[in-house]
Amino acid sequence: MFTATVHAQDLHFSQYFNSPLTTNPANTGFIPDGDYRLGVNYRNQWANIPVPYKTMSAFGDFQLMKDKLEYGWVGVGGVILHDVAGTGNLTSTKVYGSVAYHQLMGQSSLLSAGFNVGWANKRIDMSKLTFFDQWNGQFFDAQLPTAEPISQNNVNYLDLQVGLNYAYFPTDDIYINAGLSVQHVNKPKETFYNYNNQIDRRFIGFLNASLKLSDKVIINPSAYFAQQAKAREIVAGGNAAYNLSGDGEQQVFGGIYYRLDDAAIFLVGYQIKNVKIMFNYDVTTSAFSAANRRQGAYEIGIVYTGLYPNLQFRNAARKTLCPSF
Repeated sequence: MFTATVHAQDLHFSQYFNSPLTTNPANTGFIPDGDYRLGVNYRNQWANIPVPYKTMSAFGDFQLMKDKLEYGWVGVGGVILHDVAGTGNLTSTKVYGSVAYHQLMGQSSLLSAGFNVGWANKRIDMSKLTFFDQWNGQFFDAQLPTAEPISQNNVNYLDLQVGLNYAYFPTDDIYINAGLSVQHVNKPKETFYNYNNQIDRRFIGFLNASLKLSDKVIINPSAYFAQQAKAREIVAGGNAAYNLSGDGEQQVFGGIYYRLDDAAIFLVGYQIKNVKIMFNYDVTTSAFSAANRRQGAYEIGIVYTGLYPNLQFRNAARKTLCPSF
């Protein structure tokens, strides 16, 4: 008899801070330095093994009712996720729409609550898989019949998430933000078999800060935690922004993060005006490094942050919430 332990992971990005709507729906419209933002993310994991994992997303969110609510606003947005993994091209496509409400509490804090509703599809290419009863004496033959009880190779379901955020900004040089969200609130059924397999709820928490040290340097420490059933992900680290121009329109970023028992994450980035581009490389530190030669993953995040033109209803309560050059 033999026993073994296996590990799995949900869709995730090392740059969780550049994928705000997948981290917490309360981030929708929570844009400290703008009125709206658009972003894309791409992750290629374990590219040097036969079946790499490729994850892509695109998102956008907007602040609304800023002219109606003196000390609050509504955020609306959406995100699309697409992932391909494994020999059988297990393909996940998810589309979410989200809404959040943000309420200023005095002049130095903000409370946000949000939810999203999404449609998810998963499918697999059965022609690329073989099973134990397809062994013909010499090799596994996909043309042979199988008794594997697979009832469908395409599943769809409704998915729900909720979240809360709190931000504290006592001065123009200090910004602290914490959030908690729950994904798969409705525990949807997801299986290719005739089983009642439900997705466990995933709990996500994060804590980050922006601290302006001078007119040249802002540091951004951050931590992220996720728990789903008995699977856990913990990431901690930070990056620093260096001002290349007096007005802050050009910045460079550098940082390092660590995902517990998995990888060291090295990050660089560049911002020109409203566009920020970040690139990170994950160096595997777990036992899997023997198979992938520590070549974990690379990831690219691009975020554009904009201001609405000719706004007549900006007021003192709508000042930039986080430190800026």
